[in-house]
Amino acid sequence: MKWRVSVLTHAFAILSILSGCQRDMPKPETKPKNLSLVNMNIPAAKTVIASSRENEAIPSLFVQYESKGNNVFVECIVTGVTFRENNQSNRKVGKIIVWVDGKKSQEVSAAAFIIKDLAYGNHKLKLEVVNLHNKSYGLSKEFMVNIPNN
Repeated sequence: MKWRVSVLTHAFAILSILSGCQRDMPKPETKPKNLSLVNMNIPAAKTVIASSRENEAIPSLFVQYESKGNNVFVECIVTGVTFRENNQSNRKVGKIIVWVDGKKSQEVSAAAFIIKDLAYGNHKLKLEVVNLHNKSYGLSKEFMVNIPNN
């Protein structure tokens, strides 16, 4: 009887450990909300597209951004490049370098991120997709954002 209890206890412990080993998804900084987009007075987010100088098909960069307060929410779709260093596929591994007004602001390893605490006024933002050794993949996009004075 003790042997069965011991086996069941160990089996439960192993199952508990294995169930925790799932894909490592980044935690959102805000709580998700389900919003209906019907009848909302929200200005359309701005969208910019860039593509590789060498090959117009792959890789490519699609950027959508929206400013709220003094933050800019950025979403990127980068084909042919992954941001996971442990990826075993054939895709290139990279990161995005964010430049604000010609100065390096941050490096991000995610397709969606927030540029926080910008001063009011106009800012020139540049996103550059590079490999892990900061060598450019030839994908970059520059755009202007205006942070209103509250």
